Amino acid sequence: MTLVTPVPVCVRCGGTVAPDGHCWDCGAAQPAFRSHVEITVPGGAAGISDRGKRRGINADAMALTTAGTWTIGVVCDGVSMSPRAERAAQVAAEVGAAALVELLGAGALPETALGDAATRAGRAVAALAASVDAAPACTYVAGIAGPEGIWSAWIGDSRAYWLPDEGIGMALTEDDTGEYEALSAWLGADADEPVPRVRSYRPQGPGRLLLCTDGLWRYVPDAEGLRATSTRGRRAPSAGGGLLDDARSLVGHALDAGGYDNITALLVPVRPGAPTGTATSPSGAAAGPA
Repeated sequence: MTLVTPVPVCVRCGGTVAPDGHCWDCGAAQPAFRSHVEITVPGGAAGISDRGKRRGINADAMALTTAGTWTIGVVCDGVSMSPRAERAAQVAAEVGAAALVELLGAGALPETALGDAATRAGRAVAALAASVDAAPACTYVAGIAGPEGIWSAWIGDSRAYWLPDEGIGMALTEDDTGEYEALSAWLGADADEPVPRVRSYRPQGPGRLLLCTDGLWRYVPDAEGLRATSTRGRRAPSAGGGLLDDARSLVGHALDAGGYDNITALLVPVRPGAPTGTATSPSGAAAGPA
């Protein structure tokens, strides 16, 4: 018996939906495309992206992969006022993660790899523009975790947090925003050359690296609140297990609180001195856009 998968049909004109979630015929974005995505990789890292309750499409994207002992995550948020913001976020997440796999596999320092990967992601997003006045755009945050610590890089207001099993958590990023919380940095043809800020941290005990968009942190902006929300319903935090359930708790909280925006939460286990990724080669890594 041959299993035939139905071809998605455009909700506007009845045409065929392309792999990027737009109609081949009229170009309309499809409301259900990437409305809820869950991804995991060996080692326990997990991420969830959800469209939320108020948005027609999910313009968030994420990628999660491993390279040797490194676990790599990238989260991007399409700038809502730009055209095809969801495409910008997806391209940035995929390109950023692939670049980190390549660079770390070649022996680059984490700080160097994060900076170069963000530059490549920015150029890929800029290449999507029909003109400077029609430029897709997105924010960007990337994180890598290994036996020696965690590193994060960002452009915009997507965030990284350190959530320890014990002790005080903290934000690892500072929003690139100006007056009235308007973005002052982003990826896109209408932005300057990407200059990400990079921060490293060497934790003394186990915990989790959280990457997220403002659809989550606007409801729970502090690290302690995020840690409590993610582990709600569990007897104790666990760096190595249950991170998909933890991500579901975070996204579920944002949905219950209103779900005004797209919501993405990606969690990476951190165990100092122990491998966080797999021992497979970078060519065997898998990335999953939201």
